[in-house]
Amino acid sequence: MLRIVRGSKVYGGVHAIREVDFDLRAGEIHALLGENGAGKSTLCKAIAGAITLTSGEYLIDGKSVAFASPGDALKGGVAMVYQETSLVPSMTVAQNLQLGHEKFYTVFRRLNISAQQSQQSLNFHVDPLALVETLGTAKRQMVEIARAARYNARVIVFDEPTASLTPEEIQHLFHLLQRLRESGVGIIFISHALEEALRIADRITVLRDGRLIATRAAAELDRAQLVRMMVGREVSRSHYATVETAAAESPAAPVPPPALAEPAAIAAAPARREKVLSVENVTMGGVVKNMSFSVHAGEVVGMAGLIGAGRTEVAHIICGARKRNFIRGGMIYLRGRPVRYRVPRQAINDGIVYITEDRKQDGFFETMTADDNIYLGHLASRTGRRWLFSKAERKRIADHWVQALGISALKRSLNIIEYSGGNQQKVVVAKSLAQDPLLVIFDEPTRGVDVGTIPQIHAAIRDLARQGKAVIVISSYLPEILAISDRILVARGGRIVEEIPAAEATEDKIMYAAIH
Repeated sequence: MLRIVRGSKVYGGVHAIREVDFDLRAGEIHALLGENGAGKSTLCKAIAGAITLTSGEYLIDGKSVAFASPGDALKGGVAMVYQETSLVPSMTVAQNLQLGHEKFYTVFRRLNISAQQSQQSLNFHVDPLALVETLGTAKRQMVEIARAARYNARVIVFDEPTASLTPEEIQHLFHLLQRLRESGVGIIFISHALEEALRIADRITVLRDGRLIATRAAAELDRAQLVRMMVGREVSRSHYATVETAAAESPAAPVPPPALAEPAAIAAAPARREKVLSVENVTMGGVVKNMSFSVHAGEVVGMAGLIGAGRTEVAHIICGARKRNFIRGGMIYLRGRPVRYRVPRQAINDGIVYITEDRKQDGFFETMTADDNIYLGHLASRTGRRWLFSKAERKRIADHWVQALGISALKRSLNIIEYSGGNQQKVVVAKSLAQDPLLVIFDEPTRGVDVGTIPQIHAAIRDLARQGKAVIVISSYLPEILAISDRILVARGGRIVEEIPAAEATEDKIMYAAIH
């Protein structure tokens, strides 16, 4: 039903995709895999009418098409659920679901009822009257998916749809995809979770460096084969190391600095460690309720729980982005000193950094380059000379973090908004770590990051602990929590309901505590 023939897209003389052949059949889930910058999102944006191909042919039902905009693509039966949501923040959920299909006269009661029915049919529970700007990342993703399903499109492109969803919500999404497939809809599924692609897809296409590597039936592949095709080398299932066995295929791949690449050098934490952060009975409205926990120097504390458990909200309170209740709001101690930050500036001065889960809204300056974003992070730190701009210092700091985290882009001179989603995430991490913090809070640190880079970010997190930093990692991906945490806190209903030592933790234990 859909075919791209020798499709290429060039930005500033550099190919984002080069002569890629791709096709989609009716009633098929076709997974599209590759590292960050491999060209997945570029190809799908061309399919959805957001960009036009520089060369090549785009056919639907055997007829050549040239969509000038996403609106034209929708009229042609092609919809896309973007990795970064394209909702209007100042509108309600119901209004966003209707966006692009408004009637001349709107009866809001009918609009809200219709939106509620759409959500219920997908097993999503989002208030149709809520403003999108008040929703978390996961619920915004649910609204995006519901809007695509309402269009009755023949082709739907899902770009990282599960990145912000809990395991239960992922199951609901997969049931929805099965129903769409059975009704004859063609689905393109982009994901960094290889197990998801192997489980749900009929066929899998792998891109690397903008080129087509292979298209195979999912039943013929396993995880190891996919990784080899994606990165051109063996990548350990461990989250701490990569083993290159085919370096000749990617000679220009960045090599992390020794501190990040040698997990064996991570020293054991001392028996008696300083308590860096203590949160006691912190309360904020009905979202965070008497939450208490502590974090010591030299340890990584994982925080698990379902969406709405209060994990992100308590992180916002700690870093000064939100305010706890003025009366009976609890206490926060940093190195034994009580703190109550009015603005994040004060927390940054005390050495606290928060790495957001929503990079597009809160994580970077989209009209600046990666180098400028990273350098601004340094200037915002306690040691940053804010009154002095140094090109040499900017280059030195940016070069270090670009290499350390494997940040790649078509050109370093491009604005960060033109980078792939995964590279944007790595710039956000680099911008925060450049501040040399005392306490680091990672909120979904590997969301939208490819399989080859996850070990680098995890090694960077462990290296922070080795340096004596206190680290909190909020993640909905349980294997990530289990892999890098020294202790695991489980949040439910705005409270910490259980603390599990890493040696005793299992996915079943964590999920049981989060649900029951």
